[in-house]
Amino acid sequence: MRTTKATRTALLTVLLSVLGLNLGCSPRDFLSRRLAADLISASDTFKAPQLFWIRTGIVSNLDFISPDSMVLQRRGWISGIEQKCPGGVEPPPCWDVALTPLGVGMVRLLISSPVPNSGPTLQVARRELLSIDGISKAGNLADVEFTWRWIPMNEVGAALHDSGVHYRSRVGFRSYDNGWRVVDESFRNNQTLDEALRNAEPTAP
Repeated sequence: MRTTKATRTALLTVLLSVLGLNLGCSPRDFLSRRLAADLISASDTFKAPQLFWIRTGIVSNLDFISPDSMVLQRRGWISGIEQKCPGGVEPPPCWDVALTPLGVGMVRLLISSPVPNSGPTLQVARRELLSIDGISKAGNLADVEFTWRWIPMNEVGAALHDSGVHYRSRVGFRSYDNGWRVVDESFRNNQTLDEALRNAEPTAP
């Protein structure tokens, strides 16, 4: 049985529809897990490295015994001498924090840019996307759950972060005329990517 040109065209159209390749559509029109992963990984917010400020000078006892400060003390990078608290700094006692010789050598190798009155600023870790765990769609809006972790960029990052700790976040997506995008500003109940990363919850690997 011979097929006509019109029949072949109709069959080709049906086949393209089944495969999700309708004419006029782009890969961004379908929010797959792969597309969600690509958009999250490529966003400036996700790619931004974690910055760490090493505070020196007079600090409160609360700052001196913070988890990050204790890590630096255990590594021998900073030391503190107990001081009387100046006005406006509490709770006592206060500490005069300084870089040790070991800490000075470390900072010289890692410093990225100075921040006025805040001591050296270091890029210490970057994010790595591990998986897309689920997509919930409602019209032109969607929520995407994903898992990620910090990857240390240097010995300070390795001291502050365990790459075995994973975090789970949920971010909003919205469909536009040119495809899906990660939400970068508050819209209804969708979290922006920045909010999703800041509100991340640790999860078992």
